[in-house]
Amino acid sequence: MMIAVIAIGVVVVALLALVWMFNGLVRARNHCDNAWSQISVQLKRRHDLIPNLVETVKGYAAHERGTFEAVVQARGNAINAGQSGSPQQQAQAENVLTGALKSLFAVAESYPDLKANQNFLALQEELTSTEDRVAYSRQFYNDSVLGYNTRIQTFPRTLIAGPFHFAAREFFEAEPGIEAQVTVRF
Repeated sequence: MMIAVIAIGVVVVALLALVWMFNGLVRARNHCDNAWSQISVQLKRRHDLIPNLVETVKGYAAHERGTFEAVVQARGNAINAGQSGSPQQQAQAENVLTGALKSLFAVAESYPDLKANQNFLALQEELTSTEDRVAYSRQFYNDSVLGYNTRIQTFPRTLIAGPFHFAAREFFEAEPGIEAQVTVRF
């Protein structure tokens, strides 16, 4: 009788441990999903600012059509990658957009009147703030992915992660040489 009680106690403790580990994996996965949502919010904000910025600069530098088209195309590609791509695809599209924005700001450097325009200055400040938020959101997401991936890859949670389809997540990575933020100082 005593052996049966001990066996039942061991089984109950084992089941409680499995439930605890499973719930921990669910929390970590949800934490990653939330962090990814925060990146999406900041990138949408960035994408919404870009048309206003392009229109403001266009008024001063109408002959820089190629730069404007590159920014608009990069923005479209970034939006599409965000809707249908993996974190890696979206990161690549966002890196291209960052490069296009750098070109746009280089064009703006040539126009002193533009640098004094209040609309441009407000958009510049808003974009700088948004870039900071994107960088923070990316870091938060990558930290969440690191924690989640570590949990599903370590013993004994790996015994639960496989059968319940807890798959590793991709990091949101910048291409080498693109890590620098868009600097918008005039």
